[in-house]
Amino acid sequence: MDARRSELGQYLRARRALVQPEDVGLPREPGRRVDGLRREEVARLAGISPEYYLRLERGRDHQPSDQVLAAIARALLLDDEAAGYLRRLAHADRTPPPSSTAPGVDDSVRALLAQWSHTPAFVMDRNQDIILSNALASALGPGYMEPGANLVLQIFSEASRQHAVDWLPTAHRVVAALRMHAEPEDARLQEIVGTLTLQDPDFARIWARHDVAVQRTGTSRHWIDPIGWVEFRWQNLAIPGSSHVLVTFWADKGTPAAAAVAYLAIQVQQGTAGRAQVEGESAAG
Repeated sequence: MDARRSELGQYLRARRALVQPEDVGLPREPGRRVDGLRREEVARLAGISPEYYLRLERGRDHQPSDQVLAAIARALLLDDEAAGYLRRLAHADRTPPPSSTAPGVDDSVRALLAQWSHTPAFVMDRNQDIILSNALASALGPGYMEPGANLVLQIFSEASRQHAVDWLPTAHRVVAALRMHAEPEDARLQEIVGTLTLQDPDFARIWARHDVAVQRTGTSRHWIDPIGWVEFRWQNLAIPGSSHVLVTFWADKGTPAAAAVAYLAIQVQQGTAGRAQVEGESAAG
């Protein structure tokens, strides 16, 4: 639990540094050197004592009430998702530690993906590691939409920087989703964060903001040879009973993306038929 208690203090400090006095109706006095709000300003806005707020930032008070947390969330201008994350960190003692062994993908989910011949889809875990993808997703994103790939590492690759639509906002969203769903004590999370912090100053800066968000839907651009760049719509669906997320890609009828899906589906079918023929010839021989 120590990691999650420490995370609470880090979260409060990071969010406090992002709120300017004028954002909450406070005057900015000449020569002010503090980034964001002072602790006593947050405490005053939340209606609690500065000493109590200091204990929270230092991880010394482990049982703040929901009313206090709601007041702090308002003082720091947190949205509903960020306020929920604050409560999760503050109530870490009440939450059982996550299992070190992630559950496997249910057979019904595997069957569903296999049946989707015109819907690229994959399953990722809370660290955005892809653990299952169907043939169409592999065709849409060879190498980066297949098991073993990680979406966070992918977005900070040089290829993504060059070709992603609105790379910086996308990077912010991906990192915010990683923090929202991952567990501070998770060794895989620590590996991803440690690697990118050492290698990429942009990641280190974004991670230090402590943004949190749930990614639900959006658009992404993919290169399809010989068609070129095509923009798809995507939708994230939480899989009940697990920390896994099902990611699906789709297109409106008559769009270039719809044509690209049809083209990829044919390529997948031809590849499957070719493999079946080779296997049949091998068995006959």
